[in-house]
Amino acid sequence: MNPRVNVSTNELNPTKRFSDRVKFYVRYRPGYPEQVLDVLEQECGFNPNSVVADIGSGTGILSKLFLKNKNTVYGVEPNPDMRKAGERYLQEFSNFISVEGTAENTNLTDNGIDFITAGQAFHWFDVEKCKAEFRRILTDKGWLVLLWNDRLTQASPFLIAYEQLLHTHGTDYDKVQHRTINRELVRPVFVNNEFMSRTFENNQILDYPSLEGRLLSSSYVPNRNHPNYQPMIEALRGVFDKHQSNGEVRFEYATKMFYGRL
Repeated sequence: MNPRVNVSTNELNPTKRFSDRVKFYVRYRPGYPEQVLDVLEQECGFNPNSVVADIGSGTGILSKLFLKNKNTVYGVEPNPDMRKAGERYLQEFSNFISVEGTAENTNLTDNGIDFITAGQAFHWFDVEKCKAEFRRILTDKGWLVLLWNDRLTQASPFLIAYEQLLHTHGTDYDKVQHRTINRELVRPVFVNNEFMSRTFENNQILDYPSLEGRLLSSSYVPNRNHPNYQPMIEALRGVFDKHQSNGEVRFEYATKMFYGRL
């Protein structure tokens, strides 16, 4: 049974942090390694017929991994700007269905989803409410898969300098930084607090315009109208010039994957 979108849509949580970051987010955020698919196929019975609900799908970066695998994907996203960007980004895929909804109220019907995924998003969810909602929309043998691309802040002199730049110029970086992503954060959502985890290497090679776009995709840095914007950009240029090699720098990530039953 495939799910369909409910006719009525409840009021959405006003998730607006990334509204003015969309054009940078879709172009400069990293994708997810294909090893994710390999693990799900080998350990969870995932196959091209599996129906996926990508919660907090944003601009469609994680959804695309599954769409290329021929899966039907319901991209559930509360932010209208992000959702529209995702629809444009994924317009070539007829197996993508865009849904206005939240983790706590997906607007999907009961028991129609085989795999729920969330990339860079679970830390924004209300755990108890989304757990109830996920149980409602999953099949009896359904799985939950949580993913983050965790930037390795100390992996190189460049990444150390970039991290310091965020602390110096970020608007609320210290409050929303995601270095608290760990087993304790995700444990309460899984049945009996039991789940599996994997970590994969991931990276981006960026020239200066791409590095600037990557910075501006973050919700915790000042935008062009903020007085700290220009000092931040000047500092970024200095960091790049000092650490670049052949006109490029390397962003390194650990892609963290937590998966289990609800």
